[in-house]
Amino acid sequence: MPQADETSAVDQTIPSAKERFDRIYNTLRDRICLLEYAPGSRLSEEELAKQFATSRTPVRRVLARLESEGLVESVHGVGTIVTDPDIAELIEIYHLRLELAALVGKLNPTPRTQEDLDRIRTLIRRCDAEMRHPSQRSFLRLNMDFYWEISAMTGNRALREINERLYLKVVRVVLKTMPQLGLIEEYQAFRNEMQAVLEAAEIGDWEAIGFIRRAHLSMSFNRIMKYAQ
Repeated sequence: MPQADETSAVDQTIPSAKERFDRIYNTLRDRICLLEYAPGSRLSEEELAKQFATSRTPVRRVLARLESEGLVESVHGVGTIVTDPDIAELIEIYHLRLELAALVGKLNPTPRTQEDLDRIRTLIRRCDAEMRHPSQRSFLRLNMDFYWEISAMTGNRALREINERLYLKVVRVVLKTMPQLGLIEEYQAFRNEMQAVLEAAEIGDWEAIGFIRRAHLSMSFNRIMKYAQ
């Protein structure tokens, strides 16, 4: 019996194939979105496998998913290259995101617990602290963390997956245009959105959250387009 318990304890410390995949995927996705891997960078399966102390198989699977999401592309004779979204694609994606935003609060929204709401409150406090010493990368990290909270509210799986793919394809543009947008102004607008979403979630007004998101996306898109062209 003790031997079985020891085996069970050991098993619990060994990450599953899914956990290894998720760790590699989340790390590479964030590096791309935060421009740690600049557009045009080449990602080597062999080097990434060494970095994550794994075989090339899970790395290859992660790169395939990133390619399906438009974050990288496989170029014959070159390898896997980080993409750079063009302005025409950006416009199409934002128009679609605007149409889908209101659906977040209509298609099976997932109720939030106090723990969920506390995470948003923590993000708002982070925003207040970061505004004293603002940085582009910290802003985008905060933006991404809040986005995953919004995504978790989306009970319709198909809608959630589509929205996530669209978000990941355009999030880098925010960081690239940040010098022109005005960092403090972006922080303040973003804080206002988080506070409005929190207040709507506290009373369970899910449809309001959808409209808040749509309004924020529209304003962000207009600000980006002013400097992206």
